[in-house]
Amino acid sequence: MQIADSTSLPARPERDIYSVSRLNREVRVLLERGFGSLWLEAEISNFARPSSGHWYFSLKDAAAQVRCAMFRQRNMLCSFIARDGQKVLVRARIGLYEPRGEYQLIVDHMEDAGLGALKRQFEELSAKLRLEGLFAAERKRPLPALPKRIGIITSPTGAAVQDILHVLARRFPATAVLIYPVSVQGTQAPAEIIAALQTAGRRKECDVLILARGGGSLEDLWAFNDERLAREIAASPIPVVTGIGHEIDITIADFVADVRAPTPSAAAELVVPDAEEWLETFARLGARVQRGMRRRLAGHGERLRWLTARAALVNPAARLSARAQRLDELEQCLVRALRRQLQERRERLRWLTGRAALVSPSTRLMQQLLRLENLQQQLHRAWRQGLKTRLAALGDIRSRLWQASPVARVRDAAARHGALFARLHAAGFEQTRRARERLLPLVRTLQAVSPLATLERGYAIVSVEGGEILRNAADAKPGTMIEARLAKGSVRAKVEWSA
Repeated sequence: MQIADSTSLPARPERDIYSVSRLNREVRVLLERGFGSLWLEAEISNFARPSSGHWYFSLKDAAAQVRCAMFRQRNMLCSFIARDGQKVLVRARIGLYEPRGEYQLIVDHMEDAGLGALKRQFEELSAKLRLEGLFAAERKRPLPALPKRIGIITSPTGAAVQDILHVLARRFPATAVLIYPVSVQGTQAPAEIIAALQTAGRRKECDVLILARGGGSLEDLWAFNDERLAREIAASPIPVVTGIGHEIDITIADFVADVRAPTPSAAAELVVPDAEEWLETFARLGARVQRGMRRRLAGHGERLRWLTARAALVNPAARLSARAQRLDELEQCLVRALRRQLQERRERLRWLTGRAALVSPSTRLMQQLLRLENLQQQLHRAWRQGLKTRLAALGDIRSRLWQASPVARVRDAAARHGALFARLHAAGFEQTRRARERLLPLVRTLQAVSPLATLERGYAIVSVEGGEILRNAADAKPGTMIEARLAKGSVRAKVEWSA
């Protein structure tokens, strides 16, 4: 057997042996460079969200699935939390998870596949209607300055209608409101809203219409993106104001409407004026009218006075009027002078009446009688005081006799005491009798000159109503009331005649 020389054999090529890590790394580079970013629409399954915040899930269709990862820095920008069974549209890069050798998608962006379709449909319809001119500003009508009645097309049970009614009642409560109840969400909502718009346009009961509903998602507001509804709003003979959702919510109905309000409450504020501002405006206008009328009246008044003064220069009636005015002034002066003289005469009469009362015999008699009563009271008090003094002295004597004398001396002292008491009693009565004898002539003299004694003899004192004593019958005119004072009582009478 012949053995060949090894040096004569051809050289064997060098082997390039890959490790698993190297293989996975290079495959990853090839995948990433070969595909780049791509869009993928599929359904989520096996969704996991560990404490790191990253999302791990699979995207599948009816025949296959692929592993995916969306890191926390990217999923924080997502407007929703992904869930199993949700259909999504993602933008991703193809990569390879080297430790397990599995290829996967690195998701950079995710959006709801249904929401994206709705947005595309919204944009397509918006572009179509814009080309037709339904969004043009020149075709939109101005709102009435003061609508008599406002139509509200909305759900009767929603919060939007309550907000609108509250704003209308606050801003301008005099405006009437008519509600057209419709559904504002669901497949039947566009048809009901269209029917309400047609009914309002046919009846022409309102001056302006408010189409409103509360906030919600794009799906909730999709009824207001209906093409038929948009064309019906554009064809409405009544101006339409939309207040759909919140300020950030935009629908096709907002573009077609004559005025778009950010909220239902803002729509209510747009269709009616502020009553307080109107009242202030009315007040200012009223003040201007009053000032203008005052100026005009003042001008006409000046003109009238000038014409009157000019007519007075050439009209004889003016001089007669001046004379008549002077006559009235003189008459008033005469009346004032007569009243002043009458007042002075009354004051004089009262003064004379007072003087007469001071020198009247009846007054002097009353004074003497009062003096007599005072003297009698003083005499009685003096007699009682003297009697008390003597009785006190006698009691003192009796006590001394009783203490220092025998019975006989006591008896004699008692006898003397009795005699002394009798003399004191007789002296007191004697003094009283002498005082009465001195007073009796004075009393008789007073009674002789007293008018009361004259009245006792049958005479009377006659006076008129004012209290003045009547001395002359000529002073009592017929019809005058007089009073006759008699000895007992008085009599009132009316004068029938006097001579």
